[in-house]
Amino acid sequence: MPARTTPPFRADHVGSLLRPAALHAARGQAARGEISAAALRAVEDSAIREVVTLQEEIGLQVVSDGEFRRTWWHFDFLSGFDGFELGEPLEKGTFQGSDEQPPRAMITGKLGRSQPVMVDHFSYLNGLTERTAKFTVPGPSMAHFRAGREGISETVYPDLAAFWDDLTAAYRAELGDLAAQGCRYLQLDDISYAYLCDVDIRENLKGKGEDADGLALTYANALNDAIRDLPDSVTTAMHMCRGNFQSAWAAQGGYEPVAESVFNTVTVDALFMEYDSDRAGGFEPLRFVPDDKVVVLGLVTTKTPELEAKDTLKRRIDEAAQYIDLDRLCLSPQCGFSSTHHGNKITVADEMAKLRLVVEVAEEVWG
Repeated sequence: MPARTTPPFRADHVGSLLRPAALHAARGQAARGEISAAALRAVEDSAIREVVTLQEEIGLQVVSDGEFRRTWWHFDFLSGFDGFELGEPLEKGTFQGSDEQPPRAMITGKLGRSQPVMVDHFSYLNGLTERTAKFTVPGPSMAHFRAGREGISETVYPDLAAFWDDLTAAYRAELGDLAAQGCRYLQLDDISYAYLCDVDIRENLKGKGEDADGLALTYANALNDAIRDLPDSVTTAMHMCRGNFQSAWAAQGGYEPVAESVFNTVTVDALFMEYDSDRAGGFEPLRFVPDDKVVVLGLVTTKTPELEAKDTLKRRIDEAAQYIDLDRLCLSPQCGFSSTHHGNKITVADEMAKLRLVVEVAEEVWG
């Protein structure tokens, strides 16, 4: 079977990587006012150079900056838009096994993009490698999902249609500039779809007068609006998972409730699908993936250090291939290794071993 020369690659990964100790220390110093923003930037630059080299040495055809300039995988990006603020954390217990909870997106003013948000992050990464530089951004649903209507000022946005119009316009401006700077592989982390498959979350939304299936389509259409002006030269991917915060998770349930509607609505080229545990359900929903999309199977967990057996991964790839052609499948970890600056409860050695495993299994399965 021929290798893929364009993204997604047979061996791929979601994007975030464990921050090195020097970067953790520098971030703390910057927060306390002990070093300047420029000094922190220099430490970030050095750490990114090193992690790019690590990815290349492992044999990956795709490299990311590890999201090393971010504190949170989504809020740092959204905070670059006018009108966005961070609100009080979610209620305790959202992430199973963690006492700390992330904040919420709050829209307190008219959304807009008055200046570039992370274009310079991509430009720096792209200048470090001859391989494909992947850039990750949160999907537009992340400006709504956690707080919902109560997180969006009714004074500013009495009509949510205007909220979505402004949000996706801000996205188009940022993504367009990323493409103009040479970005050819863009991943939107839109985890809400997997959350909307959780029975408890669906019931909670129903109690608030929300319809989970309707929300899924609203989010899918917003994603389409965000990427609609990108040139064909940009491969777009959508990543779905059930929470990834200090090795903790937040949701469970297979993709079946949203699979047919969402997979056939979103206009991305690839779907990164978490499949590392029973919480993700079976592979049957893959039967709904249209022929123009590739699926990247997230079979390797980033939450625990234990290394998966190659035979187990190969067997699960074969099981998935019962529902979608093997040629339209790739392999990756199920999520990032450090969706927030805290990182998951594994070591850098564990992380590298898991990425190396992905490369080796992909070579053995697809050649």
